[in-house]
Amino acid sequence: MNIISVENVSKSYGERTLLDNISFTLEDHNKIGLIGINGMGKSTLLNLISGQDGSDSGVIKTSRGITIEYLNQNPEFNNQATVIEQVLKGDSPAMKVIREYQLILDDISRNPNNTHLQALLVELTSQINSLDAWYLESQVKTILNKLGIRDYEARMGTLSGGQRKRVALAGALITPCDLLLLDEPTNHLDSDTIEWLEKHLAIRKGALLMITHDRYFLDRVVNKIFELDSGKLYIYDGAYSQFIEKKIERKSLETAAEDKRYSLYKKELEWIRTGPRARRTKQKARIHRFEELKESIGVTDDSKLDISVGHTRLGKKIMEITNVTKSFGHHLLIEDFDYLLLRNDRIGIIGDNAAGKSTLLNILAGKIEADSGSVEIGPTVKIAYLSQESEDMDNSLRAIEYIKNTAEYITTAEGSKISAGKMMERFLFPADLQWTPISRLSGGEKRRLYLLKVLMDAPNVLLLDEPTNDLDIDTLQVLENYIDEFKGAVISASHDRYFLDRTCHRIFSLEGSGKIIKHVGNYSDFLEYKSLCSNESSPDKTSKMNEQTRSEKIKQRPLKFTYKEQLEYNSIDADMEVLENELSRLDDEMSKISSDFIKLQELFKRKEQVEEALLNKMERQEYLSNLEKLIKNNNT
Repeated sequence: MNIISVENVSKSYGERTLLDNISFTLEDHNKIGLIGINGMGKSTLLNLISGQDGSDSGVIKTSRGITIEYLNQNPEFNNQATVIEQVLKGDSPAMKVIREYQLILDDISRNPNNTHLQALLVELTSQINSLDAWYLESQVKTILNKLGIRDYEARMGTLSGGQRKRVALAGALITPCDLLLLDEPTNHLDSDTIEWLEKHLAIRKGALLMITHDRYFLDRVVNKIFELDSGKLYIYDGAYSQFIEKKIERKSLETAAEDKRYSLYKKELEWIRTGPRARRTKQKARIHRFEELKESIGVTDDSKLDISVGHTRLGKKIMEITNVTKSFGHHLLIEDFDYLLLRNDRIGIIGDNAAGKSTLLNILAGKIEADSGSVEIGPTVKIAYLSQESEDMDNSLRAIEYIKNTAEYITTAEGSKISAGKMMERFLFPADLQWTPISRLSGGEKRRLYLLKVLMDAPNVLLLDEPTNDLDIDTLQVLENYIDEFKGAVISASHDRYFLDRTCHRIFSLEGSGKIIKHVGNYSDFLEYKSLCSNESSPDKTSKMNEQTRSEKIKQRPLKFTYKEQLEYNSIDADMEVLENELSRLDDEMSKISSDFIKLQELFKRKEQVEEALLNKMERQEYLSNLEKLIKNNNT
């Protein structure tokens, strides 16, 4: 069913056109990923659809009765509200009655013998039954737990920025709606939480339109890609993998058309160079056409975007980490950590939020001291540290002035020089945008500008703390290409699984209580190693196994179903159907109970267990289906 129609919508800010006469429809089954370079208007489009902003022209039609929930990048909070109150902020009848129900329960806990409160509770219970809203009450705490929020009575004003964002995400996920709009939902989430969110959104009913740079997330959740490029909207069916293939096809067609235009331009150029006397006899329309052609041929092919790297000589000694230990109070983050950093190391640091990833980078950068141990830096080492929070920028400066304050040009390994303006172009700042005041840049553009400033100093060791936050996919591709060519060591703390797979060949995993696992391979290799360890050995025995032996076992595993996998594959659809029927039965049983709170609690707990089992089955079904495809391809 069509729920929203966008017809010929345009939107500009000053001289900058973000949306140029775009049109599309949203169906109730669509799960759409919205991508494009930062500053191209992605958040603006969500603001228009949500009604928070108006278009310059065109119309947005919403079907009668359609509800929209929008999680923007900077959600508003009531600092005095508790976590539960903030999550239950919605205005739907179900949200209101659940919110009142929670407040009455709190009052009863303080005044258990108050008959008036007991009567109100019975009335609210009846309303919840009529609205079939019990699932909301059970889901609130489940979702908060999955997002790492366990103190439900904490005041919003006492939470960190990342915690507040996760509470806002929980509120968006729990609010019943026909269309869910999410702007960068994976920021401030660790890898395990992102994987849970993937599964949650994959089975969620209703339409979804989200902005995200997480390419694995896009591949596993969406069934359609919207790409904003220079004010135009391009629509692709399928997930991110299919989008890449279809975009290459589109660019190839555009390149072919561009070749024809360039050929025509050359002919026009020959004509225009014949001199004033010859031109006087030509039509003015032809001169005008030449000028139009000259303006239009500057289209670049971003699939061939190259990046030259600033170079500073790096000696043999880089960084020697010896017995480093760090605690905050009684919280041990790092214990007796040793590592000898090599010239071409590409290391990814992973771990839960607050596990110590930023702390480790800060110790390596010399920003904080370890409690014990040492970090010795080689005499030729020049470290660039990209922190999570961009530095304070002088908003009165123009973008190119900000870059030139660091360097007018950089020198490549080959000895050639590249100007600040050219480097900005390669980091997706075209000439006109370079002279834009920083105050007029989007948050993502400021992050990209900060990244370029860090790299303009020609470092030979890069420390990157969550480098993918607030960067669009195009900028991530530029950064990944930069790292490919970088003549030095790179250490990245990141939750972006695609980025870790793309750029790292060694993983440091912060496991808690000071333990750090050092593993050779990228992020996916590490997950496979962890899975193999948990399946084949106890934790104590696993820690003593030889790493090379484990890796060989992974590589030598025959490409076929095991007996157990074959049995599981044959029965998994039926198993999932049983679980889905069990969920329906539990919902029906809960709707019939009004005042038996002990029984309700038992049913809630059972429902959470069934939902978790169903999510696990879905994950296994995806794995087994992919394995079956690989087996078939291998046998053909």
